[in-house]
Amino acid sequence: MREILLLSIVTFSFVIFSANAQNMPEKIDFHRAINMAWAVDPVRTELQVGHHSAKARSSAAGSWFAGGPTLSGEYMDDHAIGSNEGYTTYQGGVSVPLWLPGQGSATRQVASAEAASLDEQLNVEYLSLSIRILDGAAKAKIAQERLKAAHQLYEYASRVNSLIAHSAHVGESSSSESQIAQSEMENARNEQALAQEYLENARVELEVLFAQPVEVDLSHAADMAHVRFVEPHDMEDNDPRVKAAHKNVEAAQANMKLARRSFMPNPELGIDVIHEKQYGSPWDDRVGVNFSIPLPSEARNTPIMSEASNRLASANSQEIQARRMVHLEISRVRARLMAATAARQTTRIAAANMQKRAAAEEHAWRVGEATLETVMQAEQAACNAQFANARAEVEWHVATLRMMIAMGITP
Repeated sequence: MREILLLSIVTFSFVIFSANAQNMPEKIDFHRAINMAWAVDPVRTELQVGHHSAKARSSAAGSWFAGGPTLSGEYMDDHAIGSNEGYTTYQGGVSVPLWLPGQGSATRQVASAEAASLDEQLNVEYLSLSIRILDGAAKAKIAQERLKAAHQLYEYASRVNSLIAHSAHVGESSSSESQIAQSEMENARNEQALAQEYLENARVELEVLFAQPVEVDLSHAADMAHVRFVEPHDMEDNDPRVKAAHKNVEAAQANMKLARRSFMPNPELGIDVIHEKQYGSPWDDRVGVNFSIPLPSEARNTPIMSEASNRLASANSQEIQARRMVHLEISRVRARLMAATAARQTTRIAAANMQKRAAAEEHAWRVGEATLETVMQAEQAACNAQFANARAEVEWHVATLRMMIAMGITP
């Protein structure tokens, strides 16, 4: 019976372990994380479809004619008026719209410029996705460190509470110390629950980018020892957002050129064939040429030119704003890296000192030279300092990776 019970316990433990192992997110490096998220990014698919559509429009603009052919036909006789003299006419024709001078090449330039703009939009989305992954991974890692610090504080508070409970039972501790120990343990338990909630939310936010649970490792990617220095001005020029804004300007300029080339509706040229029978004469066939030339009109051209001018002005404005925004962001990234480097050093020293202080206060409490409240405050300060040190370490890795991304390097 005891063997069966032992086997059941082992089996149950194995099932629980297997279930927990399946729920554990996969741990991958930052570079692989970007590739995984990029493969399932819906914006990438949308931009790629738009790029193929623009390429197809550019290819279609290479046609000989500005549009498809138009077929026309007529049939007339004298039966409707009651004469019945045999006057019958069959007439048919086909015509095609013609390109205006320079309109076909301008149309191809617009489509090609829009395709190039979508190429840069893909790079912008890749950059944006990399930053979102970096922020999400940092949030999840900081949440893990917060939960770790909460666990440490709860374990310490539980151990102290057990000691105080035993001392109170034998009459060596007062009820106030027992209340303090119990209160600190409950506060630590509450912080533990809040940290667990924060971690779960961070993991879910990161899971949205990958469509599966993933843990991104940032500790082995932030190595700038062999990175070539890039001038800030070059960083701005090479930023995908600035390039995309400039491509939009080029597309707007091409559209303005097309608007000027489309100063009137497209003329049409075709062939007509007449097959008719007249009273007292044999069948007669004739072939001729037809053409249609709509004349320019301000009522038509002014809105087209106004829309093209507005698009160009908007594109120029967005390029200036993009360059200013990137300049400001690069300055902030550099400042953040410097601040994170300094914080990494100072918090490490502070955490070590606070840990020594907590150990000293505990020793003083054990020999009766310090109160329990002072000891718990010192331990909480040590845990907070340890968490601040771990957070500073994560933020330094994030700042380093962000600087590498700004320099055009995919870590």
